[in-house]
Amino acid sequence: MSNIPKTQKVAIVESSTAPIHVVNDYPVKQPQDLAPGECLVKMHCTGVCHTDLHARKGDWPVKPKRPLIGGHEGVGEIVAIGEHTSQSPVKVGDRVGIKWLADSCLDCETCRKGLEQSCLNAKLSGYTVDGTFAQYVVSYVKHVTPIPDALESTEAASILCAGVTVYRALKYSQTTIGDWVVLPGAGGGLGHLAVQYAKAMGLRVVAIDTGADKKELCLKLGAEVWIDFKESKDIVKDIKDATGGFGAHAAVVTTASSSGYEQAIEYLREGGKLMAVGLPGEAKLNASIFFTVFKSISILGSYVGNRQDAREAVDIAARGQVKCYYSVKPLGALSEVYEDLEKGKIAGRIVLNME
Repeated sequence: MSNIPKTQKVAIVESSTAPIHVVNDYPVKQPQDLAPGECLVKMHCTGVCHTDLHARKGDWPVKPKRPLIGGHEGVGEIVAIGEHTSQSPVKVGDRVGIKWLADSCLDCETCRKGLEQSCLNAKLSGYTVDGTFAQYVVSYVKHVTPIPDALESTEAASILCAGVTVYRALKYSQTTIGDWVVLPGAGGGLGHLAVQYAKAMGLRVVAIDTGADKKELCLKLGAEVWIDFKESKDIVKDIKDATGGFGAHAAVVTTASSSGYEQAIEYLREGGKLMAVGLPGEAKLNASIFFTVFKSISILGSYVGNRQDAREAVDIAARGQVKCYYSVKPLGALSEVYEDLEKGKIAGRIVLNME
């Protein structure tokens, strides 16, 4: 066991209106105080996700804890495991990832059916329990994700949320090789990973976003069609024209606005699948019921992923089929990162160095 300090640096949110406060003297839970099943992880790095911004603002119907240490895309080394932990799948010294789903009961019907992330007793990293914007994080041995040696910590960080979220949505989209999938927000943190997972699955990608940088990124990553939503006169027509006149087989909507969902019903072909992923706080889905029924469209909610989805998403990245484009910043830059996220200025992902 390495020397574990008594205090650490963390970024803490006291209230929805207070600025983020970086402190150097926040207590570290000591090994002897860990409950069975808990582990202490010394963080190497952590990604920053749009969800962290919602946690900071408290603008979702499900409210976060206060005060809160945010963050849920962390990679680090296990430095201690609670006494009397039985059958731990990980050990001290293992490099692991901490995801949005920190813990679940694993025994309710929801968990047994593979929807661990929707468990009524789920703990959510950086939301209902303290997260990864800290040098040491308490997590749970049954839920941390082992990180393969072939994957750098900074590379793995964003796979743990952005990656697994889009991977699961594509996995359950009922598409097959050669099908068209539309990805609104394709140049963003989730979107640029979705382009790559879709390509790895043999899908053909229509990327929707705006700006020269995002266009270049999406086309480089394998999108066949680019549509700039600020330049397009008719997005639905452009998508149909690009897909042989019929429309796409699926859409994975990661944007946090209702318009992205409504439009999908129009550009999906008969039998199309709308994968609802983005989480706007108050918006409603005002899709045409007539055409949803008439075209046999399926609308499927897809919420992050379970433990197996996470391992699969990480494995695909470790084999070099998906690469996260990111910049590394210090923890002290978190406030600026939030500002840029809110303005939609970030292409790819931001990872904070916690060492």
